[in-house]
Amino acid sequence: MRGGWIALPAVALLLVAGCSDSSTPSGKGGGGKKNPTIALLLPESKTTRYESVDRPKFEAKVKSRCPACKVLYFNADQDAPKQQSQIEAALTQGADVLVLDAVDAAAVAPQIHAAQQKKVPVLAYDRLIKGIAYDAFVSFDNVRVGEMQGQALLDAMKARGVTGKPKIVMINGAKTDPSSADYKKGAHNVLDGKVTIGREYDTPDWSPDKAQDEMEQAITALGRDSVNGVLSANDGMAGGAIAAMKRAGYAKLPPITGQDAELAGVQRIVTGDQYMTVYLDIPAQAAQAAETAITLGRGEKIKAPASVNNGTADIPAYMLSPTAVTKDKIKDTIVKDSFYTVDQICTAALATACTAAGLR
Repeated sequence: MRGGWIALPAVALLLVAGCSDSSTPSGKGGGGKKNPTIALLLPESKTTRYESVDRPKFEAKVKSRCPACKVLYFNADQDAPKQQSQIEAALTQGADVLVLDAVDAAAVAPQIHAAQQKKVPVLAYDRLIKGIAYDAFVSFDNVRVGEMQGQALLDAMKARGVTGKPKIVMINGAKTDPSSADYKKGAHNVLDGKVTIGREYDTPDWSPDKAQDEMEQAITALGRDSVNGVLSANDGMAGGAIAAMKRAGYAKLPPITGQDAELAGVQRIVTGDQYMTVYLDIPAQAAQAAETAITLGRGEKIKAPASVNNGTADIPAYMLSPTAVTKDKIKDTIVKDSFYTVDQICTAALATACTAAGLR
């Protein structure tokens, strides 16, 4: 347990989603419709998981559990004012519950208040919303994610024979995303005192292009040969940093971390360009959110196994466990869970690398 967060297996979480008898900040909420209309509001599409995994898995779970339920879908394209308008549109279109992955988690309290005035419950998805009480939170233990990334980077540099205090570059996520602060905190928990942080960036919009620019700046400032490792908070930004390092002419890339198990990231791990990713069971997260949204939309109480304090209230929470994945663990995690098939990962260009990695 960390700060009230309890990471539980995804299967266990799904079993409790429909249970009763939990105290949510706004009580039962909703109008108690048998087949509620659910609004799913996602933040952006540059990170491929949202359109390729979160949305389809959420919609599929709703369809299987409540065939007559309706899902209203919105993507804000990393535009906070646009998302605020989308929340208002969802309420106007009759949403009975909001599932909200906030672009700017510090700026949506007025829209949540407007939902509560209409007795529409709110579930924060993936990112903790601050400044107001609401009904539920579904995410991963984000501090643990950062700790896994930091430890993996230390292990990789040690395996390469780096001695003394290695010099690294840290490429964190967007400041508007509270999860970024948690990832950063976890990484610093592990790295501080053991490495020299040559440059550290908070990357607007989680943009791979901006991460590439940041890495180019770091290489120019520090010198190519002085960078021993790169802590990247997700796979998309890792891709940008790797592009910068390849352009700089590295004979062998320093180890770099990631998160989300994006297909391109997993393929880079297979080829050795990227050292690891943090695998989040996003299908389980989306399914948990769908189950909880249906329960709230029906006006029923939930029974969450944990709570997270957002600075204003203790929010009932479902926290899933992350998994660190290096090349030798792809088969027993990502492939085993059918997140990707071997055929999806192992294109013709990766045939030799996949054989060497034990995937063929």
